[in-house]
Amino acid sequence: MEKKKGPVERVPKERPRVEMPRPPRRIRRSASQICPPPRRPMTLAELTPGCENERLGVARDSMLQNPRIAKPEVGKPRRSCYTLPGYDFNYGLYLRGLDGGVPEAIGGWACAPVRVVPAKEKPRDYEASNARGVIAGFVRPLEQRLYNREKDLRLHRDDERRFKTGPPPVPPGVTYGRPARPSTPFFDLLQHKYKENWMEEQRALIKAEKAEKQQKKRRGRTYDTRTTILRRYQFPMDRDPLWTMTLFQKVSPHLSTFEDQASRLRSMTAFRSEVPVRIGPLGQGLYTTGW
Repeated sequence: MEKKKGPVERVPKERPRVEMPRPPRRIRRSASQICPPPRRPMTLAELTPGCENERLGVARDSMLQNPRIAKPEVGKPRRSCYTLPGYDFNYGLYLRGLDGGVPEAIGGWACAPVRVVPAKEKPRDYEASNARGVIAGFVRPLEQRLYNREKDLRLHRDDERRFKTGPPPVPPGVTYGRPARPSTPFFDLLQHKYKENWMEEQRALIKAEKAEKQQKKRRGRTYDTRTTILRRYQFPMDRDPLWTMTLFQKVSPHLSTFEDQASRLRSMTAFRSEVPVRIGPLGQGLYTTGW
């Protein structure tokens, strides 16, 4: 006999698993990655042929550290032209713990000793001293100041002010405030008195400068006298007579400006005696001596 087939159980087919893409994992960047340190100055070893800062001839490190000469690189942040310390350098102050840290804090508390404030360091009691000064009859500021200096009253409690500073030491007889401005001298302005005073000062200054220059000239200059000049004078040598034609050798001069031969000799004698002290090749100029 044929067996009847019952209902066939259908096994559901397993669907292929579709893997969903996972969201990208967030990478935590460090502070040095977010704010990278400035790029170091370029060195000569980093220069490549064809780069922006290529140098021909003599190249020095100072050329790459000058912001006016160094050119920016394409696609890169600008380099710092200043020499900075290494990456292991910490800017600021080193705060090293001197209290022992947590172990010492747990073991025992370090309490500061109570400081006893001496009487001289306590703040002055100006209220009490001013009140006693008024009772004693001292009402003026100078009298009050002298009374406070004589009766040194101190407070029994601590001064709770933020700035524990007393009044500055002021000598007696000092008046506070600015002095009154002097009145403007209108009469002096209308009369040009300041101009006249300045002109007199300038005249006196110029006169003093001239006197000083004249005094320097007198000190450094020696004047020649006729005696000193005659001592240095060299008598001229007799020159040979000029050649003349025999036709005119016995001809006497036709013009004479002297009255007689005696006046001519006197004039020539005076002329020869004054030749050393006169200017000119013939000795007929001005005197060379200055008085």
